[in-house]
Amino acid sequence: MNQLSSPINQIKGVGPKRAETLESLGIHTIYDLLTYYPFRYDDIQEKTLDEIQDQEKVVLKGTVLAEPVVNYYGFKKSRLIFRMMTEQAVINVTFFNQPFLKSKIHASEEIAIYGKWDGKRKALTGMKILATQDEEEDFSPIYHVNKKIKQKTLVDLIRSSWDLYGNDMEENLPTWLLEKYRLMPKKQASYAMHFPDSVEENRLARRRLAFEEFFLFQVKMIQLKNQETRKELGKSILYDVDKLKAFIQTLPFELTTAQKRVVNEICADLRNEAHMHRLLQGDVGSGKTIVAAIALYAVVSVGYQGALMVPTEILAEQHMESLLSLFDPEEVKLALLTSSTKQAKRREILADLASGELDILIGTHSLIQEEVQFSNLGLVITDEQHRFGVNQRKLLREKGDNPDVLFMTATPIPRTLAITAYGEMDVSVIDELPAGRIPIETRWILPKQIDSVLTWMTSQLKAGQQAYVICPLIEESEMLDVKNATEIYEHLQQFFEPNFKVGLLHGKMKAQEKETIMDDFKENKTQILVSTTVIEVGVNVPNASMMMIMDADRFGLAQLHQLRGRVGRGSIASYCILVASPKSDQGKERMKIMTETTDGFVLSEKDLEMRGPGDFFGAKQSGIPEFKVGDMVADAPILETARLEAITLWNQEDWSLQPENQILVKSLKEREKESEFLD
Repeated sequence: MNQLSSPINQIKGVGPKRAETLESLGIHTIYDLLTYYPFRYDDIQEKTLDEIQDQEKVVLKGTVLAEPVVNYYGFKKSRLIFRMMTEQAVINVTFFNQPFLKSKIHASEEIAIYGKWDGKRKALTGMKILATQDEEEDFSPIYHVNKKIKQKTLVDLIRSSWDLYGNDMEENLPTWLLEKYRLMPKKQASYAMHFPDSVEENRLARRRLAFEEFFLFQVKMIQLKNQETRKELGKSILYDVDKLKAFIQTLPFELTTAQKRVVNEICADLRNEAHMHRLLQGDVGSGKTIVAAIALYAVVSVGYQGALMVPTEILAEQHMESLLSLFDPEEVKLALLTSSTKQAKRREILADLASGELDILIGTHSLIQEEVQFSNLGLVITDEQHRFGVNQRKLLREKGDNPDVLFMTATPIPRTLAITAYGEMDVSVIDELPAGRIPIETRWILPKQIDSVLTWMTSQLKAGQQAYVICPLIEESEMLDVKNATEIYEHLQQFFEPNFKVGLLHGKMKAQEKETIMDDFKENKTQILVSTTVIEVGVNVPNASMMMIMDADRFGLAQLHQLRGRVGRGSIASYCILVASPKSDQGKERMKIMTETTDGFVLSEKDLEMRGPGDFFGAKQSGIPEFKVGDMVADAPILETARLEAITLWNQEDWSLQPENQILVKSLKEREKESEFLD
């Protein structure tokens, strides 16, 4: 990429310290700097006092009535204040921590201030001075910076770099694609992201760059899918159909129509010579574990081994318990491997695994450690797969000779995310709950109503039921005004004991301690379990019919739904009480949505709309790509168009050899070298 690939310190004015600061922002090369786009723009508009909404950012023009006064307070803190006449009204203007502006503000002079309007105080908190109309900016870019570099410094660097190196910016999309969708050239679009002549030019620049990101990513996803599923990689696992049907007949309940459908899809993949690379989505309680058990039995029945990796020890133990109840111990040998497994037992498990004596290994990250060696691994299943990084999932696959791969998730993934983050996989969906499940009734209450809920819970506990109480924090925090688990635990002990026993569970406890607490709850030795979100996934206590979630507005919809799924697992009516006093409209909307639906797929779409793709899973290790410009929610139509174009291109024979596509081939190779989309 010519000079653009040069290190950032090649730019005049960028010494070792500034280079280090820029690198902390992800800017390592000149190209990185030129494509370090603003994350938002301030649309600076002049308005009259009658038009301004409270807390709106606007430009107000007027006359300075008196010289400004600067007051100092605290450490390096200051407040600059002056009065300004605008539209025959006198307003106060305040600038915080910018005492140097005093020299630019003079009595009787005209001035234009960009700031935030306080409707109650009839005052403006200034953000910048627009000295004259000629200097006024209509559309001001705002960049992510840190304490070591200012907005102005970064903008100056970007501008000077464009002057020196802008002409080296090369096109990376073929002409036929640019013409078909009337897309801006790359160089023009990149420049217009920083220095647009108009709002419309900036919109067209965003459109072009979003399409580019989505299209190149989708082509890469299709390439990965072809690599993952090609025949020479896979193995045909010809399990005994009659034997598998006989096993299914031994299950304690009949499969739902949706379970039968996905079992057929997975079994067809197993028998196919092509490599299975499938994602199994199923809402909370839809019965994914049974489907996993059937797939594992199929491979084990013909001499292959199976692996099931999960993110937490509690979930690993839950799966072990479930599978032990389904398999004949004389026919299928299982073992559980976690960080808590004692050394003697661990050595025994590893020996049996390597010799082929062990059929199925269930565990946490322990499964990907170097000393774990399988004899004949045929199927790898990763549950709650978004909790693992791309490399972790890859390490487990490499434990065998290209075993078939099944990913599972109880977090229903919206279609826009599925086709983007998991576009290289086939997708199966269990969209039906088992018969007899009673929908969970969800209610939203204010904190002042808690005592009445506790009284109601007492009547349920007397009837033999159990309850979860979920808190977002373990201990007190000065930063967040939220109820912590320890405080709630002590309060509930005073309220319920000695009639009912209260337990406490959180992530800082040792594994053995967690196991004991969970066993006590499962056996109803403890009637109320106060817990952090450590119980979000995998805990199955059918007798628990109540859940109270403290400060529920601190959680996203997907996480609230996961938590709610811990109740309603038996045959009795279950309840989820959301305790929250949200300050924002978005927080209130989340509570309202939770009370209106128990459909995880509906909730996941709403959650994605409200929180955006970056926060959907709550972890950057999820494999969700981070695009510089494209937004998978707001730009969903562009994403879909890019996906269809990528599929059409890939289906063309020898597309990569055609002269008009060489610019695209080059771009894909550069991105592969940078591993931009692979990790």
